[in-house]
Formats: sequence, structure tokens, C-alpha cells
Amino acid sequence: MPAAQDTRRFWLMKNEPDEYSIDHALSAPDATIAWNGVRNYQARNFMRDDMQVGDGVLYWHSSCAEPGIYGIARIAGNLRVDPSQFDPADPYYDPKSSPDKPRWLTLDVQALRKTRPLLIAELREQPALAHMRVLQKGNRLSITPVSAEEWQVIEALLQGR
Repeated sequence: MPAAQDTRRFWLMKNEPDEYSIDHALSAPDATIAWNGVRNYQARNFMRDDMQVGDGVLYWHSSCAEPGIYGIARIAGNLRVDPSQFDPADPYYDPKSSPDKPRWLTLDVQALRKTRPLLIAELREQPALAHMRVLQKGNRLSITPVSAEEWQVIEALLQGR
């Protein structure tokens, strides 16, 4: 009988540590947070069309002195309309979105563990990561796919191999 094939996908999800660091996520109930504020159609489409419960997540701190991977998480599910798009007092308010035609979604992400910081310079030193989207010039997407091979290289780096 053939072994079951792992069908998980892998993602890199950026969050500003001032808003929601890996430490914040780990201290949340069940270490689960709503990943809201996504305001890019491609990133939204990844959430809507491609992410599945159990998919692996590299928790990336962005817009900080040392951007990089700071933790491992997983997609926990519960895809739903992001309510922040309707609140004029919210920084993620979108006046062109309405409850009858919402544009933006959120889903739950569960933090699994904090890692040592794996910064951009160290990632760039790895030839196997040369095509990783987060390392490409001009990439500003908050959610990007990570290949199974890239995930394995990063896991090995985090384990000191």
C-alpha cells in the first residue's frame, strides 16, 4: 500500500511585530489570531482559493529593524469576511467595500512556536532559496507561497543543519 502523500502547502505571511509579533500570537487564546488587514487582491486570493487548514506558515516580521522569519504557524481555518473593512475608525477601512459586496477576507492562523530570527541576509546565502518570492526585488506581498523544498531548507536552517 503506498504511503499517504503530504498535500500541505506552505506560506510566508508577513506581520508587523508592533501589531502582532510571534510572541503576541503565541500568547493569544489557543495561540490563534485572525489574520486581518490584507488589502492586496493576490494575497486575498491565496487565502480564499489556496490555503487549507494545516498548511504550514513561516511567520515573518516586516517593517522592523531586522525583517525575517521569527516563528512557525499553521493555517487554522475559519475563512470569513474581514470586518475591519467596514469600520471607518479602523486603519484597514475600505470605503469601496460594502457588507453586500465585501472585498476582503480574514482567516485564523495558529502560532506553533517561536524560532531564532532567520533574517534576510542568512536566507540570501542559501542557493536553494534564490527564487523564494520574499527575497525578490520589489516583492511587497504580505502572503506568498513557499515551495516544499524551500520549507525543508528553512526547517534545516532552524534546526542548525
